Amino acid sequence: MPYVVDFENVSTVGLESSPVADALAGLRANEARYFRNKYQHEFTVGTAQEEAEAVERVTRVLKEERDIVIASPALEATRFEVEGIDWTYVFYESGLSINLLWTVADAGKRAVGFKLSDGMEVPEELSAFKFARQKSKLAGTIRGSYFVVKGQY
Repeated sequence: MPYVVDFENVSTVGLESSPVADALAGLRANEARYFRNKYQHEFTVGTAQEEAEAVERVTRVLKEERDIVIASPALEATRFEVEGIDWTYVFYESGLSINLLWTVADAGKRAVGFKLSDGMEVPEELSAFKFARQKSKLAGTIRGSYFVVKGQY
């Protein structure tokens, strides 16, 4: 059943099995706050099983673009469109969050973003990426990186 992420009362619901559940919940809440403030969109997630199509989409793009396979199991995911941008998010047990930004218009922005929860190590499969640091009241220190998607999915 879909869950509306509350960024005022951060909860670990759905993320309890993560060793960094509190930080991952803060990261998820940080994303919810961003979409609420920028687009007036309620950030809603479902389990990885409920949102299997979203998880598969991210998995496919990572594999075909960069031959990346995420070792950690997916816990939650979501996919939605807002202001002409198709967003797909997957939250992993390790504390990793991956988003796929896909501008619907031809020749628009298309990228994969990685965010690491506070306290987690860089996963081996992402060791080639450089991560920038960002402070967040909800998530502590977030480390992020991205790559531009070249293919059509």
